[in-house]
Amino acid sequence: MDVAKGEAVERELDAMIERRSKHKKPEEESELWKEPMRRYNARRQEGLRSEWCEYHQGQATRHRAVLEALIARHEAEAARLEATQPKEGAA
Repeated sequence: MDVAKGEAVERELDAMIERRSKHKKPEEESELWKEPMRRYNARRQEGLRSEWCEYHQGQATRHRAVLEALIARHEAEAARLEATQPKEGAA
């Protein structure tokens, strides 16, 4: 009887060892997600870089338009003031 009980325990242990060996170790699992995370982070970083690039290009375009209009306004005002400047000796 004791032999049968010992063999049953051995079978249970063997089954448990077999089940545990089928599971991945935490170290193995962490290695499995590292590469997909690296690719995800690289895609995300590229997307952010692209968005910032578009933002700065748009800002440059907006600033250029504002500054060109501002320059044109000041040039026109200077020309107007030059045209209305009194002649020397005519006062």
